[in-house]
Amino acid sequence: MGSSQIKFGTDGWRAIIAKDYTVDNVKRVSEATARWMMQKQMKSVVIGFDCRFGGQLFSETAAQVFGNFNIKVYYDKNFVSTPMVSLGVVKLNADMGVVITASHNPPSYNGFKLKSAYGGPTIPSDIADVEAIIPEDSLGKLPSLNELEEGELIEYVNLEQMYMDHVEASFDLDLIRNSGMVLAYDAMYGAGQNVIRRLFPDAHLLHAEYNPSFHGQAPEPIHRNLTELSELIKSSDSINVGLANDGDADRIGLYNSKGEFVDSHHILLLLLYYLKEYKNYDGEVIITFSVTNKMKQLAAQYGLNIQETKIGFKYIAEIMTKDDVLVGGEESGGLAVKGHINERDGIWIGLIIMEFMAKTGKSLEALIEDVYAKVGAFKFDRDDLHIEESKKWAIMDRCKSGAINSIGGRSVKRTEDLDGYKFYLTDDEWLMVRPSGTEPVLRVYAHAADQDAVKQLLSDGHKALQEGI
Repeated sequence: MGSSQIKFGTDGWRAIIAKDYTVDNVKRVSEATARWMMQKQMKSVVIGFDCRFGGQLFSETAAQVFGNFNIKVYYDKNFVSTPMVSLGVVKLNADMGVVITASHNPPSYNGFKLKSAYGGPTIPSDIADVEAIIPEDSLGKLPSLNELEEGELIEYVNLEQMYMDHVEASFDLDLIRNSGMVLAYDAMYGAGQNVIRRLFPDAHLLHAEYNPSFHGQAPEPIHRNLTELSELIKSSDSINVGLANDGDADRIGLYNSKGEFVDSHHILLLLLYYLKEYKNYDGEVIITFSVTNKMKQLAAQYGLNIQETKIGFKYIAEIMTKDDVLVGGEESGGLAVKGHINERDGIWIGLIIMEFMAKTGKSLEALIEDVYAKVGAFKFDRDDLHIEESKKWAIMDRCKSGAINSIGGRSVKRTEDLDGYKFYLTDDEWLMVRPSGTEPVLRVYAHAADQDAVKQLLSDGHKALQEGI
């Protein structure tokens, strides 16, 4: 009987531990990666794992497979973030990186992400090539780690220290530390915990210990998962900024001093504003389809070229390998900037925002007001519609056929369909619909002038989408 088919999703292969995510299946994916590397004459790989259950076992298994094919392995025995592996690939001049992580998925999952020599996600066409050669069966006996060590096929490295050194060299940490700024940090039991503890010993830390069960909570840095952080900030007079990261610390969640969530749209605008106006950096701006159109407005004010891609950070990373990109990002918290690796990095982005606050002496709220003065105020929200598969696709057919021409009695001015459908009621007010590829869910996004308008638009949108279905 053949083994189960292994498919890479938007960000690596993910599966439930002990069901499909097994040692044998990790061997199969590692073998395919190793064989693909050999075809490309690649000779070395960096391997890391985050705080999830079984991370060490699965990463050691991968190391044994790569060693079996005479590929040199750089391995960290302790948990690390995804950006640490990506940076390690660059610093060690390795050909590839492997991260054993399921990122922000629930605790029952683990995963396998591939990173390329430029220090970012492997491009979709290369992933497809690896996927195509995943063998039916897993390898038998593999060399032990001791044997790999004797054959100089494994070298133990400290990726966290490498990352810390890179941070120290890239930020004015003294300015941040001496600014009187007080940080609250929610590690979500993820791989960012040690770095923040080391950088800011006085920070208020939440869930910053090793707990592979994540206390039953998917480590996704969105507001409904971060109410404890929000309440901590609200109950304090001294905390200026709240930061959270997902399980592998490549995504960011951000809070202002009032304990209000600051979404990725606002963070992207702040990054563009700081890097262009204060740092005088240039470059292209890359956003995914669900990001605020205010980014286009601000880029135009600065005379910078902007590109819009389908949803998924891999599309941004691919452009970053070819073009000079200043800021790139997606609505779900994956953001990247010039001067670092071609990778989203939640800690790095948090440090940029903190440096911006320290340099200007302004609160996060005041900096956002500065941005609003340039592009106007707005709010954004997303509401997932849990719906039967047949209804989900019936709604998508209605979108495709042009049946959605009014929402809440207001006519749709124009529609865009790069990745899902975006219905504009005005230049600044839109509703977007996109089907989940993996579950019976429709993602519905709304962008409007204030929170009440967003709520109304979501409500009207749900009605308009389901009319007659």
